[in-house]
Order: sequence, then structure tokens, then C-alpha cells
Amino acid sequence: MTESTPEAGKSPVEKGQDATVPVPTAAGCGPVSHAIFRLARLHRMFAGQLLRRIGLHPGQELVMMHLWELGPQRQTDLVRLMDSDAATMTRTVRRLEQAGFVRRRPSPTDKRASLIEPTAASHALRREVEQVWSHLEDLSTAGLSTDERTEALHTLERLEQNLVRAAAEGAEAADVAEAADAAEATEVEG
Repeated sequence: MTESTPEAGKSPVEKGQDATVPVPTAAGCGPVSHAIFRLARLHRMFAGQLLRRIGLHPGQELVMMHLWELGPQRQTDLVRLMDSDAATMTRTVRRLEQAGFVRRRPSPTDKRASLIEPTAASHALRREVEQVWSHLEDLSTAGLSTDERTEALHTLERLEQNLVRAAAEGAEAADVAEAADAAEATEVEG
């Protein structure tokens, strides 16, 4: 059994930090992960409030940003660009299509695929999306100097790289385990 320090059971507010939720003692072994969770939740909440005013939900603006920048894309390309899954992207594109911000058209190079393209209505929305993101950035980084903003971005990028590397290593380990299981099954059958 591990002992918790007197500080471990205290909420961030009791420790002199501003937080919206207390840190459970069990999360004391992962304070960075808990902080990321809280930050992501709040960021998404504010993004949702700001985007709702212009008829979008969080994540939809990112799809639109890619379409505005890259032009028409296959849905599978949007899945890859957004590091999403097919089901989520299908729902997102369907909702954007129902709102009149994208349309589908047949791909000229692949008869099985369709291209998702931004509509004129979405182009009128672009400036508003940029303003929402600028406002969200200001809210998120209020009180930080330029150097602190740069350092925060650098730290977040390193955290992301760590998780991307862990995911790749996990996929490689799963492939090795699957190959070993297949080899073992072949030996048992033979």
C-alpha cells in the first residue's frame, strides 16, 4: 500500500492553483494527464460555445479549414488528415452537408469515390471561423508572454510526439504479437 502525502488529497485550489475540478487522490500519480484532461474539456466547451454561434460544432471547423486550404477531398483523405475514424467523419460530413457548408460530387478519377467540397456558404463562414479561433486563442493564452506562448506550444508538441511514438510502438508490438500467434497456430495445426 502506498501512502499519500498530505498534499496529495488536496484539490488544486487548496494548493493555491486555479482548477475547476478537484484532483482525485488516484490521479495524483498522473498530474500532467489530469491537467490535460481538464484543459481539453474546458477548451472544447469554450470552442463549442463560440462555434455554436456560427452554426458549427467542435471539430467541424477543422474539416472546413482543410477543405478551404486544400480544396475538394475524398472522405478517406479527410479521415487521414484529421486522424479520425470513418464513422465520425461520415457523421461530420453529413451534418456539414445538411447545414449547406459542403457538398458531395463524383470523383473524376475514381468512380467509387466522391469528393467533399466546400460550398459558397462555407466560404462566407471562413472569416467567422478565423475570428472564433483567434478569440479562443486569446482566452486560452491570456496573461502569457510571447515567450511563454512559444514554450507552451513547444511543450504541447513534445507531449503529442510522445503519445504518437507510444501509439506507433504499441501498433508495432501488436503486429509482432499477432505474427507470433499466427506462427504458433500454424505450428499447432501442422
